[in-house]
Amino acid sequence: MKWVWLATLAALVLTGCHSRNPKSTASTASPLIVNPATGIHGHIVRVNSSTRYVIVQYPFGSVPAVDRRLNVYRNGLKVAEIKINDFRRDTNIVADIVAGECQVGDEVREN
Repeated sequence: MKWVWLATLAALVLTGCHSRNPKSTASTASPLIVNPATGIHGHIVRVNSSTRYVIVQYPFGSVPAVDRRLNVYRNGLKVAEIKINDFRRDTNIVADIVAGECQVGDEVREN
């Protein structure tokens, strides 16, 4: 009979030692670091996958230079690399797809 009480007491003590407080595990996790993207930003408005070029739209005054290589991001992940060529009209510019795959709405930036 003593063993039953001892086993029950040990089980209660062991289950009571386990913390179920979610804040205790959150304090040991490393903090999330977010770095804002700086530099030139544009958005892809047209894609021609057969000839591997895109048309990128930029805000006024921030069109990149010819032969500049830029990265294409979708949902924060790099999906392609493009090279700006000399065909442009207003704030729209044509770029060749060097690597990867682009879709309409993808973000174009330096880093």
